[in-house]
Amino acid sequence: MSKEFYSNGKLLISGEYLVLDGAFGFALPTSYGQSLVVKEIEKNQLHWISKDEKDITWFETTIDLKAFRSHPEKLHLDVASQEETNTLKTLVQILTTAQKLNSKFLNTDHGYQVTTTLSFPRNWGLGSSSTLINNIAQWAQIDAYSLLWGAFSGSGYDIAAAQNNHPILYQLKDQKPAIQEVVFKPLFAKHLYFVHLNKKQNSRTGIIQYRKQNFDLKATTTKINAVTKDILVSKTLSDFSMLIEKHEALLSAILGISTVKKTLFPDYKGSIKSLGAWGGDFILAAGDEQTPAYFKEKGFHTVLPYHKMIL
Repeated sequence: MSKEFYSNGKLLISGEYLVLDGAFGFALPTSYGQSLVVKEIEKNQLHWISKDEKDITWFETTIDLKAFRSHPEKLHLDVASQEETNTLKTLVQILTTAQKLNSKFLNTDHGYQVTTTLSFPRNWGLGSSSTLINNIAQWAQIDAYSLLWGAFSGSGYDIAAAQNNHPILYQLKDQKPAIQEVVFKPLFAKHLYFVHLNKKQNSRTGIIQYRKQNFDLKATTTKINAVTKDILVSKTLSDFSMLIEKHEALLSAILGISTVKKTLFPDYKGSIKSLGAWGGDFILAAGDEQTPAYFKEKGFHTVLPYHKMIL
């Protein structure tokens, strides 16, 4: 007997960083995501296999479930490389939290073979962690937000995107997620591209930098929310471009960091917006049919049109 779960990847179009403090986050689920297949096996162990988008195994381990239930904190010592150690430590942290939320989870005489498969490269930053957390939550029959906040931190917008097949407005109200499905079908979508910056940004590092800043949170949130709402109803490419530039300027002033356009692409004729943590992963570029060639000439070869990236 086997079970399969799937979660969508995500891109945060507006509200980054401030979504942690109650601002609206406008998020789009992506056509890329992660699956998790669970098969029961006789041995009381968890055989875990993680595969990338090319179906190549990048992580594999076997966990004795009796030892896991007794001393989960010791399991991360049994893996060879530092990357494998970190991966196993993260996995055990998620599974341990899941079991605290549901005592029946993994508390069996039999075992499981679990295979996770990404449909996007691991360095794309579309939510390899959030899709995993949401899949494990489905398997363990627990609340995915409780799992996220029990094991790590974050706003939770990525969990909402993992669970929804439509654009959403996400907000933390009294530290509880509020999700509103919205309509976003821009007539100018053919002019929008997602460009990967050839590196993965650690969102936790970005959040630490954000937390160090001193600014008027209430006033800034009001401004960002207004921009987000205008983005949702923008009818033309010029209006949309003006709004994402306004958003970039507001965040640049808060973070004390130059916009990605000023830093990397000052000669680009269109508009550019960072997505999620500034400094890596994907950016959104508004332009024309020459946009892909521009970025590829600069050495950024992963340029996806809107219709290919967004669900």
